[in-house]
Amino acid sequence: MTEEGFQGGPGELRLEGVSFAHEGRQGAVLNDVQVCVPGGLKVAISGASGVGKSTLIDLLQRFYDPDAGRILLDGTDLRELDLAALRRRIAVVSQDIVLFRGSLAQNLAYGVPEASRAELERVVRLARLDSLVDSLPLGLDGLLGERGQQLSGGQKQRIAIARAVLQAPAILVLDEATSAVDEATEREVIAAIDQLFAGRTRILISHRASTLADADLHLQLHAGQLQVLPDEVIKHGH
Repeated sequence: MTEEGFQGGPGELRLEGVSFAHEGRQGAVLNDVQVCVPGGLKVAISGASGVGKSTLIDLLQRFYDPDAGRILLDGTDLRELDLAALRRRIAVVSQDIVLFRGSLAQNLAYGVPEASRAELERVVRLARLDSLVDSLPLGLDGLLGERGQQLSGGQKQRIAIARAVLQAPAILVLDEATSAVDEATEREVIAAIDQLFAGRTRILISHRASTLADADLHLQLHAGQLQVLPDEVIKHGH
C-alpha cells in the first residue's frame, strides 16, 4: 500500500483477539483483546504502572507483533503496511526525547527533513516553543547542545510534540508526553493539539486524571484486558 493511500483513512484502530506476552516474563500483557477505536476520537488509556500501556503502543508501531490475533488500521492488518509509512502515520510522543547536536530547526525536522520554514514556524507556535526560539541567539537556527542538556524537561517535550505535529499523522499518541510540564501548560498544549487534530485519532496515556478527563473514549488496561470504561465509572474515579 502506498503512503498516499494510507493517509486517506480516518485512523480507526481495531484489535481482534490480540494476545501478547514478553518473552521470559510471567503473564500476558494482552489476552484475547477485542476492542474498536473509531477514527477521529480522543482516547484515554489508563492503568497501573507496568501494566503494559507502553507495550500496547509498541505493538501499534510494530516494534512487536501480536502472538495471536491482529491489529487493523482502517481495516488493514498492520503487518501488511509499509513499516516506514506506518510509523509516520502513527506518531508517538513519549517521556524519552531524543535530541542531537544541531540547530533547533534540524531537531524539529528530524522525521520530516523536507519541511518548509513556514511549517517549522507553525509547529513552534502550536507547541508553545516561542520563548525558546526567542532565547536562542539565532532563533530557529540556534544550536542545541549535546542531547539538549541546556533545555528543561518541558522544553524537550514540546520539541517532541512539535516534531509529531509536523509529521501530520493519522494517529497521535501522547505517552506521558506532558508529564514534565505544569498542568496549565499541559492544558494549553493539549487544547492546541485538539484544535489542530480535530477529526483525527488522539490517544492519551497519563497518570494525571486532568489529562484524560475530556476524552471521547476511556479505555483501561488491567490484567491483560483493554476495556471500555462506562461514564459513571469515570465520573467517580477509577
